[in-house]
Amino acid sequence: MRPAELDLARHTVWLESETDFAGWRDAARRLALNEIRPEDIGWRVADGSDPPRDILPDGPHGAQLVVPREFIGRAETAFCHRDPGRFAFLYRMLWRLRAEPKLLAIASDADTRRLETMEKAVRRDSHKMHAFVRFRKIGDGADERYVAWFEPDHFIVERNADFFVRRFTGMRWTILTPHASADWDGERLAIGPGANKEDAPAEDDTETLWRTYFENIFNPARLKVKAMQKEMPKKYWRNLPEASLIPDLIAGADKAAIAMIARMPTTPAPHHAKVQAKHWLKRELPEAGDDKAANTIPELREAAKGCRRCPLWRDATQTVFGEGPAGAKVIFVGEQPGDQEDIAGKPFVGPAGKVFDGILDEAGVDRQKVYVTNAVKHFKFEPRGKRRIHSKPNAGEVQACRWWIDQEFALIKPELAVALGATAALSLLGKAIPVTKMRGQVIEREDGLRVFITIHPSFILRIQEPVEKEAERERFLRDMREVRRLMAA
Repeated sequence: MRPAELDLARHTVWLESETDFAGWRDAARRLALNEIRPEDIGWRVADGSDPPRDILPDGPHGAQLVVPREFIGRAETAFCHRDPGRFAFLYRMLWRLRAEPKLLAIASDADTRRLETMEKAVRRDSHKMHAFVRFRKIGDGADERYVAWFEPDHFIVERNADFFVRRFTGMRWTILTPHASADWDGERLAIGPGANKEDAPAEDDTETLWRTYFENIFNPARLKVKAMQKEMPKKYWRNLPEASLIPDLIAGADKAAIAMIARMPTTPAPHHAKVQAKHWLKRELPEAGDDKAANTIPELREAAKGCRRCPLWRDATQTVFGEGPAGAKVIFVGEQPGDQEDIAGKPFVGPAGKVFDGILDEAGVDRQKVYVTNAVKHFKFEPRGKRRIHSKPNAGEVQACRWWIDQEFALIKPELAVALGATAALSLLGKAIPVTKMRGQVIEREDGLRVFITIHPSFILRIQEPVEKEAERERFLRDMREVRRLMAA
């Protein structure tokens, strides 16, 4: 609202800061219960002085403000947008929702579209902050700490500080931005005023190591310059040590791609036969149906090394069994191990696993406290030149491996299962379901187990369009936040 309009407003609401959502929420509730219309309110942010304040009562005795629960979470996200009119806009949305409870589902409505656009901008800015904050070391020994400078587009520091606490719990760090700063001393998180770039330290020795790492993980075969610049806008380059390498890496991409293809491993992996010999040829292997129930997960994992319940064992390098604590509240079930999992013997360590880990961390789900497994324990693939291409397990293979899944669940006794994709859903529910239509739903089995339906993270990797990929990643992140809520319920 412009200053001239503020003079005409019947009520002026003063917020403590640009991110004072709690203050806005309390004021909005009181205003709505007192039937104060949006056009009669002026919203201001305090500038350090002690401004006059309207003291509004709670409203008529027994009156309640009822709005969709979804709006509160979405409003809290949009509140971080830099749009100076966001306070008035969100109150207008709240005012409308009292009479139009289905407003958020009307995609053609101008206010609904504006809310979605603001949310998307804040989420994208948060994603950039997670990706492009680079810490620099200052001090040594007891004085050692790490400082980073970042320039977000929106007021997102407070919103994302907990992410960095979880990611860098063991080190003392400070993130400086023009609007606010976040400081973690190893025990306490403090949000302070903004800073100048000159307050951040200059380059440190670790940046040489980081540039070496970036140069080695750069994949020239997947280079798309326009998409890269869209995901990593040039405004961030001046704060990224690896940015100095980008021009030369782009210039040499074609030559590097040819060399990389020439170095690709043969099929199967060179140590494939040795691993198979260790797991298969030196053991008395049981036939399907002869497996004996184990008393612990380690015993079950050892027994699974000799599984011949379906023919997939013949070509796979080894059995890839589940991992996680025996008392996990939730079990994540994927489809099958991929090429890297087949070689490493561990679930979710390949590209999809890295996406999975990153989103779990962002959603506040500690992977160390959950159990991760697959519906099928052996890698099914088709040789194509020197590569092994993933091939979807059929219903018979899923059913054959169901014995191991059932044993895992019987020993762990989780409160919730998360089906990552259609194959996992088939294994857990015994029938095929449309994952895209039932995504986000919880299905309760006859034995009382709750099964949450969502996609497999590999689906995100297969999307080529950057905007669509980011949108799908955000949907999966919302799914994982819902899983966190269900875990706590």
